[in-house]
Amino acid sequence: MTPEDPAYLHHILDAILSIEEFSNGIGSAISGTAGGSGMPGSAGEGETSWWLKSHDDRSDMKKKVLFVCTHNAARSQMAEGYLNARYGDRYAAFSAGTAPGTLNPHAVRAMAEIGIDISGHRAKDLGEFDEQEMDCLIAVCEGEVCPLFPWAKEEIHQGFPDPSQLTGTDEEIMAGVRGIRDAITGWIDTTFGAA
Repeated sequence: MTPEDPAYLHHILDAILSIEEFSNGIGSAISGTAGGSGMPGSAGEGETSWWLKSHDDRSDMKKKVLFVCTHNAARSQMAEGYLNARYGDRYAAFSAGTAPGTLNPHAVRAMAEIGIDISGHRAKDLGEFDEQEMDCLIAVCEGEVCPLFPWAKEEIHQGFPDPSQLTGTDEEIMAGVRGIRDAITGWIDTTFGAA
């Protein structure tokens, strides 16, 4: 077949149309639109594309870990951010509080110092996770009552000091928060890094 042969041109046009159809399937998969069945040639997929299904399947293989403290302001937020940043290929971390407050700016700064941005996090009530199965609930509060959460397969209590109790100058408070951050990240490395 040569470029001058009409069959050659027909073959090239078919190839271009196939590529366009495949690209449209990928676009629909990413945007979640119902413009077809996703992957060309896949039957019965409906509006759920092959790409989204395979992506969800990979997400479901991650172990879900819920960090809990009283206010979901610092300790559990730092733990969530670190586990997702460092071991997000194996774990999906979440955090909540039994009496949620507001995100601690010192915790945000301390995490930024090690390259992890938690500034977009918000304090969440533990009730937001009701009936959501977790592989592990980790209570990071120190000397406080562990929350009841019957949807966790395993519960661990690993207490860390409460950064909201730190006093002194801004730099003294930051030094204390750094120490708590390092204790949390060190424990996560030891507990989850080798798993």
